[in-house]
Amino acid sequence: MPKISAATVADHREQQRRALVQAARELLGEGGDADRVTFGAVAERAGLARNSVYRYFPDSAALFAAVVADATPRWTAHIAARMAAADTPADRIAAHALAQLELVRDGEHRIARALAAGRDRAALRHDAAEAHREILEPLVSALAELGDDDPEQTAALLQGLVNAATVALESGADHTALSERTQNLIRASLAAITPGAR
Repeated sequence: MPKISAATVADHREQQRRALVQAARELLGEGGDADRVTFGAVAERAGLARNSVYRYFPDSAALFAAVVADATPRWTAHIAARMAAADTPADRIAAHALAQLELVRDGEHRIARALAAGRDRAALRHDAAEAHREILEPLVSALAELGDDDPEQTAALLQGLVNAATVALESGADHTALSERTQNLIRASLAAITPGAR
């Protein structure tokens, strides 16, 4: 069991809260069904007593909302870093998709999938929608820069392609081959609908 120590009571409480969020994230990432990621399991993983969870989260919806809030900046930072390394708007759009597929490969999507299937999904809908908006925002911007006359709609359509690729990856498709195919399809789509794509 990990020991948590801190200079102040407030720091100690924040460390415990972070440990609980991390424990829930790990359990969800390991493929755990959100409905089976109980406070008992989270507390055990964090090395805390079960009743400790209730000091920080009144229910599982609040805990899972904290998991979403914790994960979203990492996801968006990964996507932003991949896009920043690309040269052109078209390259950034392809990088946006490839970055998401890397997150799927690394197991991050299992967290979102587990939460979407749990009984608290209605309570998490707003948080999930906000996370989705943050993930799509740089894609919409790159499409607008490319000259797309309806970047929001195009972003939604391209995200549909990424979603299909995600299903294929989770069904055992080869990441490298699927990423290349996805990138080729995205570039072909951009060439067909935007004047500035290369």
